[in-house]
Amino acid sequence: MITANEVFKIGKMGRPHGIKGEICLHFTDDVFDRVDADYLVCDIDGILTPFFMEEWQFKGRDTAIIKFENINTEEDTKILQNADVYFPFSLAEEREDEIRSWKMLTGFSVADTTHGHIGTVALVDDSSANTLLEIKTGDGKTILLPIHPDLVESFDIKQRTITLNLPEGLLMLN
Repeated sequence: MITANEVFKIGKMGRPHGIKGEICLHFTDDVFDRVDADYLVCDIDGILTPFFMEEWQFKGRDTAIIKFENINTEEDTKILQNADVYFPFSLAEEREDEIRSWKMLTGFSVADTTHGHIGTVALVDDSSANTLLEIKTGDGKTILLPIHPDLVESFDIKQRTITLNLPEGLLMLN
């Protein structure tokens, strides 16, 4: 049985795509493409269930069309529609020794070397040359921070934490 502390959320299933069992995955992290993974984990009525992928193709920056084994008709995809999608830490840890995509930071706890805990990454906006992290603080505020490899002090994929070394005054701009 897969437990919640063994996986991290990477997206949500959408609507069927076609009539042969393909379905849209709206992802925040493309880890399934960066590592050698055979399956994704979906939350089906509160039970984390692995679904083995036959094939997938990207459809835009944050959407993929996925065909799973034993899901062969549009009717079969109903069980997956709107399901949260997760990825196993064990597969990600084996191959993730660096940040390969800023989108992987979604859900990470963010701290600064000077100010300590800041909040949690709610969204990564990489639609322009300046990638921004949208961080939700404990008091419900939203902070936008530019992100660059030079700002990353450390990160831990298992703990889902990132520590930044932000320039003085950057947090005050928000």
